[in-house]
Amino acid sequence: MLAVVESAAIFGVDAYGVRAEVNVSGTVPSFTIVGLPDAAVQESRERVRAAIRNSGLRFPYEKRIIVNLAPADIRKAGPAFDLPIAIGLLVATEQLAPEQILETVFIGELGLDGAVRPVSGILPLALWARQSGRKRLIVPEANTREAAIVGEVDVFGVTSLAQVLEILNEPKFFVPVREDPQKILAHRASSDVDFSDVKGQAQVKRALEVAAAGGHNVLLLGSPGAGKTMLARRLPTILPALSVEEALEVTKLYSVSGKLASGAALVTERPFRSPHHTISNAGLTGGGSIPRPGEVSLAHFGVLFLDELPEFNRDVLEVMRQPLEDGHVTIARAAASLTYPARFTLVAAMNPCPCGFFGDSVRACSCSQQTVAKYLSRVSGPLLDRIDIHIEVPRLPHDELTAPPAGETSAAIRTRVERARETQRQRFARELERPPVSPTTPEEKVSAWSPRASIFCNAHMSSRQLQRHCTMEPEAKSLLGAAITAMQLSARAYDRILKVARTIADLVDSESIGVAHIAEAVQYRTLDRKFWR
Repeated sequence: MLAVVESAAIFGVDAYGVRAEVNVSGTVPSFTIVGLPDAAVQESRERVRAAIRNSGLRFPYEKRIIVNLAPADIRKAGPAFDLPIAIGLLVATEQLAPEQILETVFIGELGLDGAVRPVSGILPLALWARQSGRKRLIVPEANTREAAIVGEVDVFGVTSLAQVLEILNEPKFFVPVREDPQKILAHRASSDVDFSDVKGQAQVKRALEVAAAGGHNVLLLGSPGAGKTMLARRLPTILPALSVEEALEVTKLYSVSGKLASGAALVTERPFRSPHHTISNAGLTGGGSIPRPGEVSLAHFGVLFLDELPEFNRDVLEVMRQPLEDGHVTIARAAASLTYPARFTLVAAMNPCPCGFFGDSVRACSCSQQTVAKYLSRVSGPLLDRIDIHIEVPRLPHDELTAPPAGETSAAIRTRVERARETQRQRFARELERPPVSPTTPEEKVSAWSPRASIFCNAHMSSRQLQRHCTMEPEAKSLLGAAITAMQLSARAYDRILKVARTIADLVDSESIGVAHIAEAVQYRTLDRKFWR
């Protein structure tokens, strides 16, 4: 007898449907899985056989079993097909009726005792189930909240194969799980760090506020112990809360990477990733035999902090140039080419020389001019050009160091940042207005969870949007022209100065960009001229 069970698999950060076709026939005992299965899928034969037997059900040892995972031209990986294969065997051996599994998607790994164990990538799979019009989704209990966040699909979490049969036999006795993303995101976790802890450094805190308001990249340069790392680690405390659209994109990345906390429904805080300088190219941008997102993607809509920037391998830093410019990273392999989103705010910290005291106001530098130049050259000009804000973190004088902290709290700064972000959100939302679509098939339904554009802040504006939204006053235009000529700035630097100026204007609710906004934005591009030239 032939049975067909619906399931799904991950491709990049999205999912596609997989049909587990199970055929039981003949009298020559065998168990074969086809459809380009990897080793984990092949090993499901032993897990399924033991799980069915240990659940008190009948396994057809005397029959020839063939399982086809369609479409057969895409490689299948992971243990998530255990449960659909087991259900297919039960239907094919008439222990379940075919109508009991109609419009139901099954996902889960099986233990030898029949337990259903969690798998990664449930959120994209649940989104596919909803968009394809499936009515019911059965997943491991630990993945229930993650799957239920999408809505419109009845989600049931199970702990064992026996419980799956109970749901299929008596569905009226089980209530599907529901989750409200707005309520989940409303609870913002308290942080152990705050900007009120920072003594002095008013200019640096202002630069970080501008960076947070517009999503701009920042380079912090200063002597050891000046507070670069301390300031960088406090940047997430002034970032606005994730919207539902942003949270869903981030959660998809963490879900397919297997880094979503067990039992969690959404990533509720903006990511802060701080990889060590020994990281490889694949670790930073993603890769592997089965490509997985790297640190630049795990920092999506959050902060990627690179401490001791010149200590990173030169090749590792250079591979960041494309995601910094495009907001995504493409991993090309012989079998497939995958694209992962990578809209992150880069915060880099570095010393001005190997000893760390070049230009210091107290300690003398012990490095030669040639050594300093060689050290700074580890950060290339093209990478430096993609960093919007360059700011020097000076050593604090003794009186400021010993005085009690008297700065603003992160909550006060975040209020201004959120107001500026809301201005930007409304600006870009007006560009995306379009007439409603009336879908005629499930595949044509427009997902309420998928953002209609990947632009959430000024740093992501295109050249056309720059022309539309960055209207300068005549004096400001003259000042910017003079700065471009005097500082010999590139066209990319010109665009980035405009974006920063647009953010500074948004912080004071100014519709046009004035002289003061351009002047502040230009001063954030002078540090590289001081050290690198």
